[in-house]
Amino acid sequence: MWMSMFARFALPVLQRNISSLTYKALRACCRIEMTATAPSSIMPSLHIRGHQTLGSASLPLARHSVRHARALDEERLLEVEWEDGGQSLYPFTWLRDNCQCPLCTLKSAQARLLLLADLDIHTGVDVVEVSNDNKVSVVWPDQHISVFDAEWLKKRCFSTAARQAVQEELFLNKRYYWDAKLRIPTANYQEVLHDDKAALAWLLALRRVGVVYLKGAPAERGHVARLAERIGYLRLTFYGHTWQVQDKPMANNVAYTSGKLSLHTDYPALHFPPGVQFLHCINQAVKGGESEVVDGFHVAEQLQREDPEAFRTLTSLYVDFTDTGTDYCDFMLQSKNRIIDVDSEGRVTRINYNNATRDAVLDLPLHQVQCFYRALKVFVDIMNRPENGVHYTMEPGDIVTFDNWRLLHGRRRYVSRPDRLRHLEGAYLDWDEVMSRLRVLRRTVQDDV
Repeated sequence: MWMSMFARFALPVLQRNISSLTYKALRACCRIEMTATAPSSIMPSLHIRGHQTLGSASLPLARHSVRHARALDEERLLEVEWEDGGQSLYPFTWLRDNCQCPLCTLKSAQARLLLLADLDIHTGVDVVEVSNDNKVSVVWPDQHISVFDAEWLKKRCFSTAARQAVQEELFLNKRYYWDAKLRIPTANYQEVLHDDKAALAWLLALRRVGVVYLKGAPAERGHVARLAERIGYLRLTFYGHTWQVQDKPMANNVAYTSGKLSLHTDYPALHFPPGVQFLHCINQAVKGGESEVVDGFHVAEQLQREDPEAFRTLTSLYVDFTDTGTDYCDFMLQSKNRIIDVDSEGRVTRINYNNATRDAVLDLPLHQVQCFYRALKVFVDIMNRPENGVHYTMEPGDIVTFDNWRLLHGRRRYVSRPDRLRHLEGAYLDWDEVMSRLRVLRRTVQDDV
């Protein structure tokens, strides 16, 4: 039902606000096979199969033509009128700062050469012309000439709608919240490794939904690292480049025991926790060990709606986390994080919650302690509601990839025996690397269309 709602309501909006390539790849996410069953009349069941992940027919790319351009000297703005209607305004200072000529921009690196110390932030304009090849030429008072492509200008329009569209295409900040009815998007491990369209659909679903299941990996160590190489590189932490989730004597982490793991995000004891986590099942337990995930952004939204005061508490108070032990090397971590991070617009950007590593040190005034506990208890109660959690059992060769800034994950108690020890291999990446690869793949697939 969630994915049918996605296809019905979200995609038409996205088509108007993002590039054609991103739109096609997001349509592919609607065709990725889901782990739960659904009536075939509602949800066609397709594996990711190379070219089948994207529609064969490409959507036309919009081309923008300039009708007229002129300098508004009093306002110190360049006005561009477009053939398809509407206009865009560009400050003189911004235009001069972003001159694309070889003296001002290193094209090979897309990096600015013009020094801010040399920029006249009060510059005027001498001449503005529109060339026959649809470019806007500006002659500055010092007779330096800047030439701007129409598409380049249109993408950088300062209108609210244009800025929002570009930011969405760059960062894919829109998320699709879910509850226990989610059917986790599932892809084939080998196809993600070897097919760019499959890899793009995987990362788009990972960004939008927060969790994607990969099947078909060999049940042996080393494949989370191989999957990470498809993106860039692993995040090294005090637990190593990769880490083995197994029963360990004198365990330095509660994950290395057979007990229940309550819902949590990993590593809030770091000020900058890893953004993405991979877990690869090499061997499953004899009994138990089922996994659970909850959409932390959806839970935070519920908290804000049901208990605004608790939401304000968890988005404002900084909580102490700690992690101490020996693994890759000795470590003694301390951090201060808010349980719920929000941006300047109040949008939830990260959940930082791990009950095991929440420190006994609580750097709060006495009168805020009970308020904090009340708010946190409400938040945890909501995340533990049966209607919010998705349960699944990993089989050898399965890899779950998920957004560690968004999802809370846990595990039920399990029983192993010497000849069948539960064993998962894990790894971390950061969202910067993941988003970089997503953008590169998007460009690569676009060039192949």
